[in-house]
Amino acid sequence: ALTVRFITRRFIGDYDPTLEMIYRHMAVIDGEVVHFEILDTAGQEDSLQIEEKIKWGDGFAVVYSVTDRCSFDEVMRLCFLINHIHSSPKRSSAGEQPPVVIVGNKKDLQFDRMVSTEDGENLSKALKLPFYEIS
Repeated sequence: ALTVRFITRRFIGDYDPTLEMIYRHMAVIDGEVVHFEILDTAGQEDSLQIEEKIKWGDGFAVVYSVTDRCSFDEVMRLCFLINHIHSSPKRSSAGEQPPVVIVGNKKDLQFDRMVSTEDGENLSKALKLPFYEIS
C-alpha cells in the first residue's frame, strides 16, 4: 500500500500484501528526473529469495507495521543482511552501502499499536539509519 500511495498519490484500501510486484515510476526530485524500479516484496521469502532481492536493490525502505511486533522484530535482521550483502567483495561497488530507511507504517492505528514510536527511534539510533512513522 505504501508503494502504491507513493506512485499514485492515492490510498488504495483493497490491497493484497501477499502479491509481489515491480513498479516503474518516474518522479522529479530536487529538479532532477529519477526513474524508479520498486520491488514491493510479499514479505514471505525464504533466505535465498531474500538475498537475491537484496542484491537486486540499490536502496531500501525496510517497512514494519506498528500493529505487528513480529514485523518490527525482522527489521534488524533485514538491515544486517542488506549491510552484509552489499559489503561483499563480490559486488562491484563493495564498501559503498546503499541508502536504507526504517519506516513504521500504520501510525494512525493507535489502539492496535504493538510497537511504540520510541522502539522505532531506538532501533534507528542503534543502526544509525533514518526513521519515519507514517500512515
